Amino acid sequence: MTRLAHLELPFFDDAHRDLARALDVWAGVACQGLDHGDADATCRRLVAALGEAGVLRHCVPAAHGGMRDALDSRSLVVCRETLARHDGLADFAFAMQGLGSGPITLAGSSTLQQAILPRVARGDCITAFALSEPEAGSDVAAMRCAARDDGDVWVLDGEKTWISNGGIADVYCVFARTGEQPGTRGISAFVVDAGTPGFEIAERIDVMAPHPLARLRFDGCRVPKDRLLGQAGEGFKLAMRTLDIFRSSVAAAALGFARRALDEALAYAQSRPMAGQRLADFQLTQAALGDMAADIDAAALLTYRAAWLRDVQGVRTTREAAMAKMVATEHAQRVIDRALQMHGGLGVKIGTAVESLYREIRALRIYEGATEVQRLIIGRDLLSASGR
Repeated sequence: MTRLAHLELPFFDDAHRDLARALDVWAGVACQGLDHGDADATCRRLVAALGEAGVLRHCVPAAHGGMRDALDSRSLVVCRETLARHDGLADFAFAMQGLGSGPITLAGSSTLQQAILPRVARGDCITAFALSEPEAGSDVAAMRCAARDDGDVWVLDGEKTWISNGGIADVYCVFARTGEQPGTRGISAFVVDAGTPGFEIAERIDVMAPHPLARLRFDGCRVPKDRLLGQAGEGFKLAMRTLDIFRSSVAAAALGFARRALDEALAYAQSRPMAGQRLADFQLTQAALGDMAADIDAAALLTYRAAWLRDVQGVRTTREAAMAKMVATEHAQRVIDRALQMHGGLGVKIGTAVESLYREIRALRIYEGATEVQRLIIGRDLLSASGR
């Protein structure tokens, strides 16, 4: 099988295949020698490079400089799977341009869209999606960050945490409680520029796979009324609509990591002498490789189905995207763990590909809805569909 044989499946068209081939070549050059020790600077350079190469045009609609009339989930999947196979920071830089600007694409005014989205596509504006809080991660209804109406502005007070691109973003899509109704029905979404008085980066957060992350603080932060996204009280629905689009792309990133791990395992097994043979000659090795390949293909089919259903059938894919995200991230963890085990001591040496992949994959089982949350989403959706 060729490196991109999976794209011959009928979920994709020729434009997706051309995109994957071109991006694979581009990433093979652009991702060489990236400095993961300075994640901020590297992400800034990657966003600029992705914009210059036209890749970020897949993050916004054509009306604002994008590639297609509407966001295309299969293009997002192709981009993330391809980039993740090369480098985790490259995938991160691309993904956050889409997720961070997604609420603006879906609910921003035409003026707001025109002011921000073309810059996102060019790589001139880095975006962030600020939903999680210290006491409100999976339980969004526990959100405390609040926005009060004060005439011609909204005034934001509270904190957000685990915010990707926190500290380097130019624009933040911030979700805050406006109190129209209790629970998730009283949440709204706002666009907040970096440097707005009353908004500060309270803490930078270091994680096992270096990415720009931060805790944000809002203290009397005054946001103009025209920075409200959609209607007051509709922020939770907007967040879920955004995640429905991008959740299958998280699964695609996991696929990219898993495919790279399988590449590394195959190469190592065929080159490693052991007991007068090669590591690849042992049945235990062959069985492990078989399990890895099957895990990847099963995850890929769920991921591609979710993206295809949204793009082609135009249906709600909450359940399918949750299945894809859950299975792809869990399977990728298993694949990468097997690849590392196959490398023996070399697998835990800092700087090797499988060691880096092991750190990269762990967060994907948590962010944009942990595996446990995906199980609940699937189960509740099944019950709802059955009429219970």
